[in-house]
Amino acid sequence: MRKLLLIASIILLSTITSQAQTTRMSPSSDGTERVIKMYPIPATAFITFEFQKQVEKGATVLIHSLAGKKMYESKNLVGKLTIDLGDFIRGIYFYQLVDPGGKLIESGKFQVSK
Repeated sequence: MRKLLLIASIILLSTITSQAQTTRMSPSSDGTERVIKMYPIPATAFITFEFQKQVEKGATVLIHSLAGKKMYESKNLVGKLTIDLGDFIRGIYFYQLVDPGGKLIESGKFQVSK
């Protein structure tokens, strides 16, 4: 079971890493602008997500640990979201911005360094 979890984590990390490389750029590789700007990277005490475009009412931000545990969820986003990282340990975390219908708008990763 541990080996399976390790292999799944490596595959997930490599997939997210390739997606995260486009997250840092303003326009993505497919020519569309990114919706989320986040800072500071690496994060220590907090992380701020700024929404570059008008995010549809009812959109949700989800944050998961590398192991897949849901660490944070916020609905009805407006402009900027700052998250206290007091309950987060050092490591890599993945975020998803999802519309009210459950469609993925954007995803990426960030690092917590304490």
